[in-house]
Amino acid sequence: MFRNKESLEPLLDFLRAHKYKGHALMLNDRIQSISRLQSALVKAEEYISKLPSDTPCSDFEYALQGMGFERGWGDKAERVLEMMHLLLDVLHAPDPSTLETFLGRIPMVFNVVILSPHGYFGQANVLGLPDTGGQVVYILDQVRALEKEMLLRIRKQGLDITPRILIVTRLIPDAKGTTCNQRLERVSGTEHAHILRVPFRSEKGVLRKWISRFDVWPYLETFAEDAASELVAELQVIPDFIIGNYSDGNLVASLLAYKMGVTQCTIAHALEKTKYPDSDIYWKNFEDKYHFSCQFTADIIAMNNADFIITSTYQEIAGTKNTVGQYESHRAFTLPGLYRVVHGIDVFDPKFNIVSPGADMCIYFPYSDKEKRLTALHGSIEELLYDPEQNDEHIGMLTDRSKPLIFTMARLDHVKNVTGLVELYGKSTKLRELVNLVVVGGYHDPNKSKDREEITEIEKMHSLMKEYNLEGQCRWISAQMNRARNGELYRYIADTKGAFVQVYNPCGLLY
Repeated sequence: MFRNKESLEPLLDFLRAHKYKGHALMLNDRIQSISRLQSALVKAEEYISKLPSDTPCSDFEYALQGMGFERGWGDKAERVLEMMHLLLDVLHAPDPSTLETFLGRIPMVFNVVILSPHGYFGQANVLGLPDTGGQVVYILDQVRALEKEMLLRIRKQGLDITPRILIVTRLIPDAKGTTCNQRLERVSGTEHAHILRVPFRSEKGVLRKWISRFDVWPYLETFAEDAASELVAELQVIPDFIIGNYSDGNLVASLLAYKMGVTQCTIAHALEKTKYPDSDIYWKNFEDKYHFSCQFTADIIAMNNADFIITSTYQEIAGTKNTVGQYESHRAFTLPGLYRVVHGIDVFDPKFNIVSPGADMCIYFPYSDKEKRLTALHGSIEELLYDPEQNDEHIGMLTDRSKPLIFTMARLDHVKNVTGLVELYGKSTKLRELVNLVVVGGYHDPNKSKDREEITEIEKMHSLMKEYNLEGQCRWISAQMNRARNGELYRYIADTKGAFVQVYNPCGLLY
């Protein structure tokens, strides 16, 4: 691209063609060539350098239009001058880093679509429901931060454009007391972000009830078609950027990005292939329950179709000295009788980006931060932990309150392996002498769950508590929906010199 001035023509063509809803950005028709662009930049630089650095762009935008420049260079003289200096550097002495910096400041992302079809995607009363956990929290936090960043960048670019963010998920008519049967819901804490719900449908009509994330595959192609129509109707334009989440969301994102010709980001959260050992070789044994042939195929399509991939940790990509990475496991594998993957993904591809999700520090601040502690909740937390009454919210008693607490909070499914922690505790005489165990997750009554794995884990929990006679030492609390109280629960347990146990989670998120 940097051989000669003619090789910079594609950049000029892009700047001249760049528009938003029919309105030109960056350059107008007065600039037709690289030489004309250079002379216009020199003239504009001379004009702007005489202005105070904080002069609003609106005070001199008409003068710039006469020279061939439209909005998008900056909100004040100082920023406009910086952008023009960058472009002059690209034209006079081009190098990749300067070009990258310049392109990174061009206003291009105004409408973002985020895909997360499975589970109960809502803002209240959903955490702990089947297939509904940290991914929901992650996306909602991501959306709030993304809107702030988009608004800041658009303001700095000198534009008066309202961004939109749509989280596209499944509409569930039988919503179990949640808002998952509402088509459109604004994300709290934002002005321009909404949850857009589209139902799963087949030739038999709309699917009314929740189904497992392992059973969604027959519905996704139609869902993608319906979602495309709905989101374009809502945005009134094609989105600029599509983000997929988990295998199903990434497949739908791939279909939409290909159809619309827009940038695609993939976030796996958890690739099931490494979570279920030998699930490729013995895929037929898992097929009726998990449909891994569909899922692994969807993962390969999405990770190769994506323009870039976000992961939480390096081990998610390439593993450790002793373990294979989630993406690394897709480099080469075989589904006997179906197909063989010779080169599924290059784990050294620069499309991989590591962005650790962190936590919402308004909720999960340190227990030592005494001034912010929610001490008014301590009464209800003590009742949750120590009330001797056995009910739908808590079973099992802790007779010795002087012991520290080992604590875990997670969905009850096979991979989270909460029952493995309970079994380990039950078998360890020393642990049982030193500490009590508190588990938060799932239902107590298997009849209340529709998830196959959760039902199995609930039954196993009851069996383990009885087998190891954990009464007096183990407290099982059903899934808790109050995020503020959950945050204080962590801190309350830290006050007892207790410990939080992170059950298996290859993505690195705390669910």
